[in-house]
Amino acid sequence: MFPSNLLSMGGVVTIPLFAFSLVTVALIVERFWFWTRVKSREKPLIVEVLKIYRSDCVTAIARLRKNIDLPIARIFLEALELEEANSTEFRLALETATQAELPLLKRFNTFFQTVITVAPLLGLLGTILGLIQSFASLDLGNAGGTNTAGVTGGISEALVSTVMGLVVAIATLIFANVFRSFYLRQIALIQEYGGQLELLYRRLYEKGEKPYANT
Repeated sequence: MFPSNLLSMGGVVTIPLFAFSLVTVALIVERFWFWTRVKSREKPLIVEVLKIYRSDCVTAIARLRKNIDLPIARIFLEALELEEANSTEFRLALETATQAELPLLKRFNTFFQTVITVAPLLGLLGTILGLIQSFASLDLGNAGGTNTAGVTGGISEALVSTVMGLVVAIATLIFANVFRSFYLRQIALIQEYGGQLELLYRRLYEKGEKPYANT
C-alpha cells in the first residue's frame, strides 16, 4: 500500500501501520468475495424456493440443501427441518438460526473498527516521535551547531507517519461502512423473506398439511 521510501521516512510506527494495511486489504478482498457471492445468488434462489414451496415443500427444501453455503438457505433449513413444529416454534427457529448467522455476516468488523481507531493514534505517535527527534537536533545556543539533517528528518517522520495513519484509517472506514450497508440490507432481506416463509408455513400448517422436511 505504501512506497518503500515512505516506510523509511515515517519511522518505527510505519511498521505496524504497514502490517495493518496488508491485513486490512486481505480482509477487504475476502469480504467483497463473500458479499458478491451471497448477493448474486441468494435472491433468485429464495424467490424460486418460495414459489416452489407453495405446492411442493420437499422440492423447495431440496433446493435449499443444494445451496447450503448461503446464510439465508441455512436459516430457512433450520426451521423447515424442525419436524412437526407449530407456527410459534417455526418462528423461533427462524430467529435462532438468524442469530447464529450474524457472526459470519459481521465477520472482521471488530478488526476494522480497531484499525480505524488505532491507525490515527499510531500516526500521532509517529508525529510526536518525529518532533522529539527534531527538537533533539536543535542547538538553540549555537545555530551553527544545529543538526539540520536531524531536524528535517524528524519533521519528515512526523508528517509521513501522520499521513500514513490517516490514510489507513480513512480507507478502512470507507470499506467498513460499505460492508455495514451490505449487512443491514442482508438483515432486511432475511426478515422480508423469512416473514413470507413463515406466512406460507402457517397457512399450510393450518390446512393440516406437512410443510416441513420428513426426517
